[in-house]
Amino acid sequence: MPKRSAGILLYRRIGDGHEVLLVHPGGPFWARRDEGAWSIPKGEIAEGEDALAAARREFQEETGFRLAQEGRLIALGSFRQSGAKTVEVWALEGDVDPADLASNTFTMEWPPRSGRMQVFPEVDRVAWFTPGEAARRILKGQAPILQALEPRLGCRTG
Repeated sequence: MPKRSAGILLYRRIGDGHEVLLVHPGGPFWARRDEGAWSIPKGEIAEGEDALAAARREFQEETGFRLAQEGRLIALGSFRQSGAKTVEVWALEGDVDPADLASNTFTMEWPPRSGRMQVFPEVDRVAWFTPGEAARRILKGQAPILQALEPRLGCRTG
């Protein structure tokens, strides 16, 4: 059975446009990658868990930011990712300060075969991006998520 994930794309309005919040994965594999490495905050849906509840949980675990319970969620759809995984995504208007990032962590052996375990943040950076910049930074497989947001906000990617 394909894995299912859920996520929330936070956006804020600026002038006549908007910005989206993306996260950069932590750990040594992503440390030197920037363009094509960023993502929306997302994660796996646990067995029997509601997809939206999973999206909210993952957002908070990866960023440390609590989402307001009120606010109009915009269902963006379900998007196929690599490895037959799908991610269900909602957009929500909000604002957070990237300086307040407080990600959960994971442990892995690093360097490989060294026998040394190290702890890394799941997310090492968060940032606000205009649609055009976000399109350059986001993982290729998640670009359709950004494209799905644009018509719902009455904007164009650019």
